[in-house]
Amino acid sequence: MSHYEKAGVSIDAGQQAVELMKDAVKRTHNANVLAGLGAFGGMFELTNLPENPTLVASTDGVGTKVKIAAKLGNYAGIGHDIVNHCVNDILCAGSGVRPLFFLDYVASSKLEPTLVATLVTGMSEACEKLNCAVLGGETAEMPGVYQQDEFDVVGTIVALMDKTKVYPKASLKAGDALIALPSVSPHTNGYSLIRSIFSEDEYSQAFEGIPHLGDALLAPHRCYLKELNILEDAKVDIQGIAHITGGGLVENLPRILPEGHSFSFDRSHWTCPPLFKLMQEKGEVPEIEMFRVF
Repeated sequence: MSHYEKAGVSIDAGQQAVELMKDAVKRTHNANVLAGLGAFGGMFELTNLPENPTLVASTDGVGTKVKIAAKLGNYAGIGHDIVNHCVNDILCAGSGVRPLFFLDYVASSKLEPTLVATLVTGMSEACEKLNCAVLGGETAEMPGVYQQDEFDVVGTIVALMDKTKVYPKASLKAGDALIALPSVSPHTNGYSLIRSIFSEDEYSQAFEGIPHLGDALLAPHRCYLKELNILEDAKVDIQGIAHITGGGLVENLPRILPEGHSFSFDRSHWTCPPLFKLMQEKGEVPEIEMFRVF
């Protein structure tokens, strides 16, 4: 055993992780990728530029959802989470946003090659659906910084758009319709609150309308690109988009409204999903807090 391994870091484990993930990453590479896996810096050629080319970028993490994934040993959806979260953020920038490439960062107390490969494979699968390249990333083994069996995931996406198609549009006005696209889970929001509501023993249990609580909590963050393309193809004149993440409906919708405007929605138009109803009742969470957290 090397001195570095005795200190808690294995270079061999890092190389093994790369070997396990490289095929999934390479499947995301298209003709624009000039240097990717193994290069000191990823290179991406810009082609088919819009008339007013503008780069859009977003970076984010998955939050404490990783603790539930670690407890259940179920990491497959976490890679999808981080990609889809970042994609949804940049979709709010304007019409016709085209994802170009994605960069990831995975850190843990002890590098487990299979875990890292599972995470990056999930990212690659999500990116492949979007014709978005996984251009590079970083895997960090940091004993003493992270506790045993803990890890964190961060992702950055870069996209291209025409600056004349930016959201929200200046024509957004009072009387415009507010359209909601449903989530499939808490996505990546409020997991510290969720972990305070449920005990770890309950993750494997069933509740009314929820066959397996852990699976429901780990359902990946939904990507809304397909739905937005359908709306645009149907000539719906979208004025602006808000991604409902941390801060919920209360904090995120006002970010796109003109000064002096507010919003209202009709609760009779949707049914509260069983998971959210269970969280509110079991945690005795006030309704306004539910709308702010989730």
